[in-house]
Amino acid sequence: QVQLVESGGGLVQAGGSLRLSCAASGRTFSSYAMGWFRQAPGKEREFVGAISRSGGIYYADSAKGRFTISRDSAKITGYLQMNNLRSEDTAVYYCAASPKSGVGTREYEYPYWGQGTQVTVSS
Repeated sequence: QVQLVESGGGLVQAGGSLRLSCAASGRTFSSYAMGWFRQAPGKEREFVGAISRSGGIYYADSAKGRFTISRDSAKITGYLQMNNLRSEDTAVYYCAASPKSGVGTREYEYPYWGQGTQVTVSS
């Protein structure tokens, strides 16, 4: 079992930056891939990006060039650095963990989820 807790959300003006954290407890987080998803009001949850167990990273088109995913050397905490934020980035952001190899982009590939953190970008 892996427990995940996100933090770092908040209110930011368009063009600003936020860094979200995903703290893991339970089994060794390094054995899991970590994904980031978001859900805007009235919309389905969508993939943002993910980092595999070996460190490979994949981003959704909406995140490329603005968002950066990383994890600390102990692989206990994951991060989502978001720059040049836009109003359309407003959503609840979730981190998720998967024991599978590679980078998953679908929700069903991730059995473990955090509670989410709200990001609001004002224009």
